[in-house]
Amino acid sequence: MTAARIFDVSGKVAFVTGAGSGLGRAMAEAMAEGGAHVALFDIDPQGLAETAAHLQSLGAKTISITGDVADETDVERAMAACDTAFGRLDILFNNAGIGDPAPSLLHQCDTANWNKVISVNLQGVFYCARAALKRMVAQGGGKIINTASMWGLAGSSSVFPVPAYTATKGAVVNLTRELALQYATHNIQVNAICPGFFRTRLGPYDDNDFVAAISDFTPMKRIAEPQEMK
Repeated sequence: MTAARIFDVSGKVAFVTGAGSGLGRAMAEAMAEGGAHVALFDIDPQGLAETAAHLQSLGAKTISITGDVADETDVERAMAACDTAFGRLDILFNNAGIGDPAPSLLHQCDTANWNKVISVNLQGVFYCARAALKRMVAQGGGKIINTASMWGLAGSSSVFPVPAYTATKGAVVNLTRELALQYATHNIQVNAICPGFFRTRLGPYDDNDFVAAISDFTPMKRIAEPQEMK
């Protein structure tokens, strides 16, 4: 089988969360370039519109749904819209996520901030995966790609403390392992991507000291661009 055939997703339907910018936009673009129809889901309507316009310029069929992955009702509504538009769901990019609103040591962590990160990074993954898996089991197969983080595999405090973020991304890593085992016999493959530093909204990339610190921490001595995720 050729590489072109392996990466061909012509006629498949992909659902991408956090599609309005950053890694989500790059993932949606990769799907469009591979021939897929793409359902775009994000809390930012302007970002969604920009992503949709770009994908449509590539010839992709898209729908855009504004909503919050942390809201179970929004997720169910978005999945239903995908059903109506495309009639199936083949690929879920469970990508939407946030960092700690105020990075701090755990004893200084605000409860509301902790809960906000949990609701997006973990509850959101649960809501979207559950909704997608119901459809994939019924149709006999599918793919789920969860965006975790390198901080889901190791502590972040060698650079800065983000305890809620690291806790949720570690949970996503192990949930991915669990789902991969649970659904293998249903012809559903579940994987996680664990990115390092990418130039997205998830970080103060206009802060020169921050950029210098994380560039120095990274072996290639630079921050990745979202398109490199493809």
